Amino acid sequence: MSQLTDCRGFTTASDGAGTLQQRWAPAGRPGRALAVPMVGERVMHGFPAPAPVDPDTNSEGATAHTADYVASTSFSDLSPVVLRRCKRMILDTLGVTVVGSTTEVAGMVAAYSLAQQGVRPEPAGSCALLGRKDRSTSAPLAAFANGVSAHSMDFDDTWHPATHPSAPVLASLLALTDLLRPVSTVSGRELLQAFAVGIEVQGRLLRTSAQAKNIPWRFHPPAVVGVMGSAAACAKLLQHDPTLVRNALSAAASYAGAPMANAGTTAKPLHAGNAARFGLEAALLASAGMKGNPHILDMRSGFGAFFDDFVPETLQDFNGGHLLDKQDVAIKRFPAHLGTHWASDAAAEVRGKLARHDGTVDTDGIRQVVVHAPKCGYVNRPIPKCEHEARHSFQFNVCTTLLDGTVSRQSFGPNLLHRPELRSLLRRTDIRHPPDNVKCFETMYVDVEVRLRDGTVVTSRCTEPYGHWRRPLRQDDVVAKFRDNAEPALPSSVVQECVDKVENLENMRDCSELTDMLSRP
Repeated sequence: MSQLTDCRGFTTASDGAGTLQQRWAPAGRPGRALAVPMVGERVMHGFPAPAPVDPDTNSEGATAHTADYVASTSFSDLSPVVLRRCKRMILDTLGVTVVGSTTEVAGMVAAYSLAQQGVRPEPAGSCALLGRKDRSTSAPLAAFANGVSAHSMDFDDTWHPATHPSAPVLASLLALTDLLRPVSTVSGRELLQAFAVGIEVQGRLLRTSAQAKNIPWRFHPPAVVGVMGSAAACAKLLQHDPTLVRNALSAAASYAGAPMANAGTTAKPLHAGNAARFGLEAALLASAGMKGNPHILDMRSGFGAFFDDFVPETLQDFNGGHLLDKQDVAIKRFPAHLGTHWASDAAAEVRGKLARHDGTVDTDGIRQVVVHAPKCGYVNRPIPKCEHEARHSFQFNVCTTLLDGTVSRQSFGPNLLHRPELRSLLRRTDIRHPPDNVKCFETMYVDVEVRLRDGTVVTSRCTEPYGHWRRPLRQDDVVAKFRDNAEPALPSSVVQECVDKVENLENMRDCSELTDMLSRP
C-alpha cells in the first residue's frame, strides 16, 4: 500500500484496488480513517482528491477561539451533569426520530433519499434510516432523512436562546458513524464528546446576539446554528485540527439559513434535515481540502449576517465549562411548538376547576376562551387546517386540553383535529397580547381565561410548563416518552436494549449498534 503524508498531518493511502484511505493523525493521537472509493486520481461519490491545506497563522479572534475549543475538547472535559443531559437528549432524539419516520413528510424525504442512491446491493459505508429497514443511502442523505424525521412532529427538544439543538447534531453524527464503519468504529465516548461539542457551539453562537434570545421571526435557528453545530460535531468526530475545523465552520456558514415563513408546513422539518446534512458535508469537504474564510465567525458579512446585533467578541468570553452545565434543555411532553406547552398547562389547570364529577367539561356552557400569550404570529392560528398548523397554534392546544385534559400525538390526527366540538370551541376563542409578555422562552407566560355563560370566569397562568429547563422531565418520563415513540415501530426488547445502551453510552465500543437496532424491520 502506497502512502503520502501532507502538511496537515493527513496520510493518504491507496491499496491498489481502488480504495483511498485518509487519516489525520496529530501528535500522540491515532486519527480517524475515512475510506472512499476512487478511480485513478479522482475520488468517487463526490469526494475530490485530498488537497493540502495551509494552517492559518492568525490564532486570534472568535473563529480561532471556537475552532480551538472544538479541536481540544476531550471526554474528560465533560462534567457528570453534561454527560447525563447529553444522554437524555440522545435518547429523546432517537425516539422522536423513530416515530417521526412514520410521518408523511419523512416518508417523502426517505423515498427521495433512496431514489438518489439508486437501486443496487447495499454498499460498504451505507447509512441507516432510523425506523426503517432500508440501509442503502449515503451518509449525507441519511443525515438529511433522519434530521427531517426528528423534527417532523416538532417533538424534538428546544433550548434557550431558541433552537432545536439535538436533531441536526445527532442525525449527522449517526450518519458519519455508519460511514466510518468499514475502517473505524466510533465509541460511545467519542459520540458523547462530539455531541456535546455540537450542542455547545450552537449555544455559544446564539449568545452573540440579544435578538436570538427571543422566539425567532426571521430565520429558523436550526438552519442557522444547527448546521454550525453539526459541522463542529462531525469535525470533532473526524478529529480535525483547528485549521480544518475553521474550514468546516466556514463551509457550513455557506449552507446556513432558512425562513420562519415555512413554520406550520411540511417544509419546516427540512431545516433540521438540511442542518444535519450540510454540517456533515462541510466537515467532509474540509477533510478533502475545502477552504473558506478563516474568520467566518468574526465578520458581520460572515456568520453575523444572520443577526442585526451580532457581537462576535462574545465567543471569546467562553473559557472552560459547558453551557449544558448551567442550563438544561426542554424535552417536550407532546409534539408541538414549545410555546404551546405553556398554553396547554394553563388550560389543564382551568379544566381541573371546570370538570364535572365524571371528569368531563360542559363546553356548551363556555361563552368565550381568551388566551393571553406573547405576540408570535406563526403560533397564532385560530382555525388550523392541518396537523402542522395545529402544532403551531396556541388556540388549538388550549381547546384540545379543555376538551380532553391533555395533548398527545393522537390529538393531531384528522379525526380529532376536525371534530365539530373542537371547531366550535375554536370559534369562541380569542388571543390577546399583553405588552409585558415578551416572546422569550425564558420569561414568557400564558394566561387562559374561560368565561362561562352564567358569568363565571375561571383563569390560570403558566410561567414554566413541565418539561421546561427549569422544570425538566423526570428520567422515568423521558424513558416513557422514548418507549411510547419507539415501540410502535420496534420490538419492546429492542427498545429496552436501546434504553440500556444509551444509559451506559460511555461504555459502548461501537455506536453503529444504535443505528442497527433502530433500523431493524
